[in-house]
Amino acid sequence: MQATLKWFRIIGFLEGTSLLLLLFLAMPLKYMMDIPIFVTYIGAIHGGLFVLYVIWTGYTTLKVGWGMKWAILALLASVIPFGYYILDMRLQKTEYA
Repeated sequence: MQATLKWFRIIGFLEGTSLLLLLFLAMPLKYMMDIPIFVTYIGAIHGGLFVLYVIWTGYTTLKVGWGMKWAILALLASVIPFGYYILDMRLQKTEYA
């Protein structure tokens, strides 16, 4: 169970960070400086990490025995900037930590 949560946190951190890089680095570079290449690469990395995060959220929900509340919060956190970091802080304060 602890290994599953550890991997969830690692994948979530990477996915959350890639979302922030996409929104606050790549998109401004594309639209303010006309440099679209960063969106291409960071967007592809973020897309792959997002799919992995969604799959791992399902696996974690089944393996750890999360209720639907945690699964839905985890999925919502993946599309809200800084959402994963808030979820991680809440997760550390529960019995799953």
